[in-house]
Amino acid sequence: MRCLSISQPYAELVVSGAKTVELRSWNTRFRGEFLVHAPLRVRRRDCARLGMRPSSLVTGAAVGRATLHGVIEYPSVSAAMADSARHHATRAMLAGWRRVYGFELRGASRLAVPVPMAGRLGLFEAPAPRATDSEILLGLLEEEHRYGLVGHH
Repeated sequence: MRCLSISQPYAELVVSGAKTVELRSWNTRFRGEFLVHAPLRVRRRDCARLGMRPSSLVTGAAVGRATLHGVIEYPSVSAAMADSARHHATRAMLAGWRRVYGFELRGASRLAVPVPMAGRLGLFEAPAPRATDSEILLGLLEEEHRYGLVGHH
C-alpha cells in the first residue's frame, strides 16, 4: 500500500478529518487509498498555533489512512491561502514555492494501533508489517470468538 509522510500536527488533523487538503510542491497521478505516516519530526510552532500538545502526538508510525481523491493546482500562493480552512497552512510555510498542489483527501480514519515505520519522501510503498507470535495468537483468538458468536464452531 502507498504511504505519505505528513508532519505532526498535520497528520493528526488529517486522521481526525479536520484537514481535507494536503499541500505539496509536486503533483501526482496517484489516486486511491494510502497510509498516513507521521515522521519523527513535530512542528512545535504549528502545534502551539493550532492548540495541540506535541507530547500527545504519535510519531515514527503510520497513524491512519485516507483516500487521495484528486489534486487541485493552485495558480498562486494567494489562491492556496484562500483555501486555508481546508489545509491549515500559513503563508510563511509556502514562501518560495513555485507551484502549489492540494491533494484532496476523503474518508480519512485513524488506525486502531499505529504501525511503527520509517518514512520517505513522496508517495512510497509501505513495508509489509511483520506479525509477532502474540499478534498471530490474538488474531486466531479473535477469529475463534467471531465464529463462536455466529454459532459456526
